[in-house]
Amino acid sequence: MAKESMKAREVKRKKLAEKYAKKREELLAKGDYMAIQLIPRNASPVRQRNRCKLTGRPRGYIREFGVCRNVLREMASFGLIPGIKKASW
Repeated sequence: MAKESMKAREVKRKKLAEKYAKKREELLAKGDYMAIQLIPRNASPVRQRNRCKLTGRPRGYIREFGVCRNVLREMASFGLIPGIKKASW
C-alpha cells in the first residue's frame, strides 16, 4: 500500500496538468519556451505516474484495468472481472 501523501501528490499533479494544459499548448504553439519555464513543474503531464486505483502501487500497473498486477490477479481469481479467469491446467 502506498503512502497517502504519495497518492495525494499524484492527484495534485493531475489537477495542475489539467489547469495549465491550455496555456501550455498556446505557449508551445508560439514557441515561447521562456514563458513555459514559469509554469509550475508539476503542471507538466510527463511528471504524472500511473498508480493502482486500489493500492496506489506505482509498479506493475495494467493500464487497461487501472490496477496493479497483484490486484488484477486477486480480482481475476475471485471472478470480479468479467471475461478473465486465472489459467490453470
